[in-house]
Amino acid sequence: MGRPAALNDRAQILLRTLIERYIAEGQPVGSKTLSQHSGLEVSPATIRNVMSDLEEMGFVSSPHTSAGRIPTVRGYRLFVDSLLAVQPLKTLEIREIEEQLPVDSPQRTIAAASQLLSQFTHFAGVVMAPKRHEVLLKHVEFLQLSDRRVLLILVTGDGDVQNRIIQTMRQFGQSELQEAGNFLNQHCAGKTLASLVQLVQSELVRLKGDIVALMNAAVDVSTSLSSRTEEVVIAGEHQLLGISDLSSNVSRMKQLFDLFEQKTSLLQLLELGSRAEGVQIYIGNEAGLAPLDECSVIAAPYKVQGEVVGTLGVIGPTRMAYDRVIPIVDITARLLSSALSWGSLEGSRKEPV
Repeated sequence: MGRPAALNDRAQILLRTLIERYIAEGQPVGSKTLSQHSGLEVSPATIRNVMSDLEEMGFVSSPHTSAGRIPTVRGYRLFVDSLLAVQPLKTLEIREIEEQLPVDSPQRTIAAASQLLSQFTHFAGVVMAPKRHEVLLKHVEFLQLSDRRVLLILVTGDGDVQNRIIQTMRQFGQSELQEAGNFLNQHCAGKTLASLVQLVQSELVRLKGDIVALMNAAVDVSTSLSSRTEEVVIAGEHQLLGISDLSSNVSRMKQLFDLFEQKTSLLQLLELGSRAEGVQIYIGNEAGLAPLDECSVIAAPYKVQGEVVGTLGVIGPTRMAYDRVIPIVDITARLLSSALSWGSLEGSRKEPV
């Protein structure tokens, strides 16, 4: 991190001390507090002069009801970019996150990640699910259940297993079901789900009429998967209700929960995070979304087999312990990447049951 040229060492120390005290106590910070906690041997008059300069530069502001000052979005931005000392997570905390991320199902893994983000930060945890249209087909199988009922098992490359019961016009023997599954696996395994749709459409004339129903059922399942829009999994929104910085503004809180419910704008913000490297921090109006003007979003991309497929993060008040939340988001993104990548490898080895 580079040192901001506009501020000398004394001003940086006082600004860092002000923000740290405000984050810890939630009250405007006065000269006496700064003198006690900054470690500087300067007069109260000098501190007041520095505070006046910081306010003029837009790093702090003075609430009308107090002689103390609070950080602005610009002040927070300088703080997280240049003055913040991030605290690494303890080994036990990292292990706890890792152990609670299942590898048997991508949906369960993503849901667990959002819950863990909320649990460890006491804010809202969000995860942008992977793009479904990029999912590959791994295996297709048809199993006879009864006279006219067939179980379709479709396994994707990321380990997701979809089961559908098909009601057929006649009874199929297991050899016929095996033939249909072999046909699809031979032509589509390792390709996108969209390729399955294209194959069946182009081969309908050549396929045996009775098996067409089985093929169409497989197409219906793959279409429902590939046409899903990206989803945002949110956990712990209720935690924000207990934060006075946010809950005191009922109108803004309603806008925030509307944002969580609609998800579209939030998805666009997270999409930006997936195009960047490492942890991204959006403070207040930097997010470009009015409901988040009093919030900060800390986000990081996650990967499957080395390819970025989504973003996760935390939404909380601008007055948050950035030194702790940033490493939580960073580590969770890394562990989610590992869990999903391992799960996709395991899923590729498993035979459907």
